[in-house]
Amino acid sequence: MKKKDFFWKLGYLAIAGGVFMVDQTSKAWATRTLRTGGDKTVIDGLLNFAYAQNTGVAFSMLDEHGDAGRWGLSAIAFVAAALVLFFFWRTPRSDDRILGALALLLAGIVGNVTDRMRLGFVVDFIDVQFGSWHYPTFNVADAAICVGAGLLLIDMFLSKKKVIEAKNEPLTTNTSDVS
Repeated sequence: MKKKDFFWKLGYLAIAGGVFMVDQTSKAWATRTLRTGGDKTVIDGLLNFAYAQNTGVAFSMLDEHGDAGRWGLSAIAFVAAALVLFFFWRTPRSDDRILGALALLLAGIVGNVTDRMRLGFVVDFIDVQFGSWHYPTFNVADAAICVGAGLLLIDMFLSKKKVIEAKNEPLTTNTSDVS
């Protein structure tokens, strides 16, 4: 890897570190403020901040497995983070969307596994609802994971479209070299 490519990628890791810090700081605020002071309405009928402890994964799935679940989910998160880093370092510098997506995934994974290992649960506090519809409570790390995964999906569909378009283009031959 070229030196300038290495430093370019370090910039993405710095962004991941920033997202991680925002996640951990916001969770500390939620724990300090919401756990004892109750919920905070941000936009009435749409957005609240409400402290929740999630011992499972997304939408509290697998939350009934106690310490075995805690350490098992932590191990899975470490493997996921290692895979993200593997693909991150193998991704060309020119693939900014993929590098950004992987940085967001890494920040989210590390943010949630930090909570899980330190506290035994993940702190969630962002509560979105619209009328009778209510989205599960989440945090900044969850949002980073979703945005990162979304960017990877978008890139996958755009890349697939480019491959299909390239296959459908007629082959041209250069006749200027024929003697």
